[in-house]
Amino acid sequence: MPGRELWVVDLGRRRYGEALELQRAVARSRISGEIDQVVMLLVEHPPVITLGRSSKNAHLLANPAQLISRGVELFEVERGGDVTFHGPGQLVGYPIVDLKRHKQDLHWYLRQVEEVLIRTIGELGITGERVAKYTGVWTDGKKIASIGVHARDWVTWHGFALNVSTELSYFDLIVPCGIPEVTMTSLQRELGRPVSIEEVAEVVSHATAGVFGLEPRAVETAALEARTSMSAAS
Repeated sequence: MPGRELWVVDLGRRRYGEALELQRAVARSRISGEIDQVVMLLVEHPPVITLGRSSKNAHLLANPAQLISRGVELFEVERGGDVTFHGPGQLVGYPIVDLKRHKQDLHWYLRQVEEVLIRTIGELGITGERVAKYTGVWTDGKKIASIGVHARDWVTWHGFALNVSTELSYFDLIVPCGIPEVTMTSLQRELGRPVSIEEVAEVVSHATAGVFGLEPRAVETAALEARTSMSAAS
């Protein structure tokens, strides 16, 4: 049904810059009406630190040599929020949603993304929490998921990062999301068992569809790229 499907696109492991360009291309196609569905890109990135619009220099604790030694890329991006880390063992989701079809309110949208993550980790046996003055999801006082979005013409991109089996020492390179003394955690640490990206991706896809009242449908990366090729070239 037009506009009522959630296209779930599994990008696998992909460099941040490549996924960012695809997000932007899909968002352009969504704005132009070439794509009529909600699209969610799911991806696992090699190590990368991203600086949002509210980032402060003091929140990047590592110098360029330290980043190079750990193989960490660095990007300044248009999303809201401060500094964050993406890397192996972390499920990153980029929902591209036309809020004119839902509610033209970014604060409402952020709460919906939090709800997706709370439902996801709840299905896996972890109680998720909100913290009133911050965006993201916590459990037992530790932060397990970060959120940062951007929107143009009420179409969103960027999204969430859920720590599945992430090497948490990477967060020592930054002040995560600009929150002093925050403790980061992961599904694997909280559950005390191995957890796969594939297992969590399945759950988060259904949670996203449920929160936004959509039907999930798996779409191949090549098929999506074909739909965005004209927009990406413009």
